[in-house]
Amino acid sequence: MNRRTALLISTIGFCGLYLAAVVVLGTPPGINDQGADVVKWLQQHHDAVRWSTWLTVLSTPLFASHAILMRDWIAGTAGRFYLLGCTAVIILTSLSSWVMIGLARRPESLDPAIARTLLDVSAYWGPTLTAFTVLTLGPIAWVSLLDHRLPRWVGILATIAFAEQVIETITVFGTTGFFAAGGPMNTMLGAGLTVLTWLVAGVIAARRTDPVDL
Repeated sequence: MNRRTALLISTIGFCGLYLAAVVVLGTPPGINDQGADVVKWLQQHHDAVRWSTWLTVLSTPLFASHAILMRDWIAGTAGRFYLLGCTAVIILTSLSSWVMIGLARRPESLDPAIARTLLDVSAYWGPTLTAFTVLTLGPIAWVSLLDHRLPRWVGILATIAFAEQVIETITVFGTTGFFAAGGPMNTMLGAGLTVLTWLVAGVIAARRTDPVDL
């Protein structure tokens, strides 16, 4: 397999599996739902949590492959920042998944207060992840807007996503609604913009990569 094909497959593959994991999971309990509601949701959706976690596990090697190949394509210090950011994303996502899959293992025996607390821990995946997603979005903006190796519109998209992620750090303080930790700003707006930027950057970079063997 050559580098062009590997980057294309790994980029589209991890994005597709991530989307599938989100769809399978459905809408988890909100940040203001009571512990009893969390337990009830886990009892009704424990299989969905397992399937979602499995899809996330399958996506991880593909995302790691994408990160390594993009690091080589971006090159230099910017490429090292990209790889560091992706590595941290993998670690934090795995930690958050551990909490969710652990809660779903024996939902019938869960204490509501403990379930609520552990889900809160998992919810802070979003606010803390922003510190590392910016390390991936910055290099994409750099090679697009300054180095002109990707189309300018990709750089604009990366810049918008970068700015959103910086603003999203305020969800550390959020307790209700859109700006809550684990709320729509984390799980929908921020995640959507970031994954979309990774997708388009990876696909276009693949088309501009020399088709040499790995």
